[in-house]
Amino acid sequence: MQPEIISVKDLLKIANLRIPEYQRPYKWTEKNVNQLVDDILENQEKSAYRIGTIVVHDNKEKNSLDIVDGQQRTITLFLIAYFVYSFLAKDKDIQTHTFLRGDTVNSFIPASKFCFSNAITKLNVQKNFGAIKRRESDLKKASFLKFFFNKCEFVKVVIGDISEAFQFFDCQNARGKDLEPHDLLKAYHLREMNNSSTELERMEAVKNWEGMNPAELSNLFSQYLFRIKNWSHGKSARYFSKDDVDVFKGISPRLEEDYPYTQLYRIAHYYVNEFNSSCHSKIMQKEFEYPFQIDQLIINGKRFFEYVEYYSKKVTDMKKDRSQPLLKFINEEQKCRNRIGDTYARNLFYCALIAFVDKFGMKYFKEAVEKFFVWAYTLRLKLFRVGIDSTDNYALNIAHSRVALFRLIRDSNKPQEILNMELEFLASEKDSKENDVILKFQELGYHA
Repeated sequence: MQPEIISVKDLLKIANLRIPEYQRPYKWTEKNVNQLVDDILENQEKSAYRIGTIVVHDNKEKNSLDIVDGQQRTITLFLIAYFVYSFLAKDKDIQTHTFLRGDTVNSFIPASKFCFSNAITKLNVQKNFGAIKRRESDLKKASFLKFFFNKCEFVKVVIGDISEAFQFFDCQNARGKDLEPHDLLKAYHLREMNNSSTELERMEAVKNWEGMNPAELSNLFSQYLFRIKNWSHGKSARYFSKDDVDVFKGISPRLEEDYPYTQLYRIAHYYVNEFNSSCHSKIMQKEFEYPFQIDQLIINGKRFFEYVEYYSKKVTDMKKDRSQPLLKFINEEQKCRNRIGDTYARNLFYCALIAFVDKFGMKYFKEAVEKFFVWAYTLRLKLFRVGIDSTDNYALNIAHSRVALFRLIRDSNKPQEILNMELEFLASEKDSKENDVILKFQELGYHA
C-alpha cells in the first residue's frame, strides 16, 4: 500500500478515477450531504480537516484508479465542485475569490468523469445536487471555498494487487463487522475532545469505554437512552441505527456557540470544572458530579463519555434493585417473564422508572414503581401479542394508552403530576388465577 495525504483540490486533479462494477450504488442522502457541509463549516478554524480515506486499486489493465472505498464521499465532493464551478463561471470579477491562487475556473471541474447507469445512483445524485444548491449562501463564501479545496484532506491509499483490492472490499462491505451506532459516537466524541482535553483525559475516556461490556453498551443505547430521549420528545424509538446517532451529538465542548440556550450548559460545565479543581473541593473532600439528565442536550467530547458512564451505572443499579416487592416479581417471580411481550412490557416499565428517578430522585420510588408497573403491563394484558411497534405506539400514546407518559415526565414540575395520573381499570374474561400479572393488578386495585 502507498498512503499519502491529499487535499480535495488534489483529488479533483486525478484524471483516471473510476467506479468499478462491483461497487454498490450511491446511497448518500441529503442529510449526509448537509452533515458533511456542516462539519466542514464547524472546523474551518483548524489548520486542516481530515474528511476520510479513499482506497483505490491501480488497475493497469484499464489504466485507471478504481475506487475501492470512499465512493460515497468522492461523488459528493465532485457534486460540490461542479456546483462551485457553476457559479464561478458566471462571476464577472473572478479575482475577488482569493482562494483561487492563480487557478482557472476550469480547474474546479473534476478531471475524472463518472457515468452512472444505476437508477438509485442517478436519483440520489440529482437529489443531493439540489441539496447542495440550497446551501449556496454557505458554499459561496471565500473562506469556505479556500478551506474546502486546500485544507480538507483525504488519506489516499493505492493498492497494487487486484486480489488485495477485492479482499479489502469484501472486508469493508461483507465479512467485516459493521460498526455499531455507539462505535460511531465514540469516534465522533473522541474527535471533539482533540482541542478541548488533554491526552490523559482522552486515554481515560477510551479506557472507561473499552472497559464496558460491548453487548451491555449496545443495550444501554438502544433499549434505554435512545428510547427515553425520543419518547420524551414524542418521537418513535423502535430501533437505534446509524441514522439516529445525531440524538447523541450536541454542542461544542468549548461551548463557543453564542446562543442564549447554551448559557445554562456553559455555567454548569465550567462551574463543575472550577469547583472540582479548587481548594474548596479539597477542603470538603468532595467533588461535584455534572448534573446529568437523560433528556438534556449533549455536550460533546468528555461530557458525553461521562454521560454514558453515569447512565450505565444508573441503569444497572436500577435493574438490580429488589427493594420493592414488585421489582422482585417482575424480575424473578412472574411466571411468563421471559415471553417476548413481557420483555417489552418490562422495558417500558424500566424506561419510565429511570426517566422518573432521573428527574425527581428516589423520594417517591415505591409509588413510582407501582404506577409504572400498572401503566406498562396494561399493554401486556390488553394485547394478545406485544411487539416493538405496539410498544412504541403505546409509549407515544398513539394506541392503547391514556397518556404520553414520557412527555408528561419531561413536562412536569412536580412528581405528583405523574403519580396522580389516571390509569385504566381493567376487566378481563381471562382466568385471573392463571395470570399472576392480573393478580397483582387486583392487589393494586386496577382489575376487577
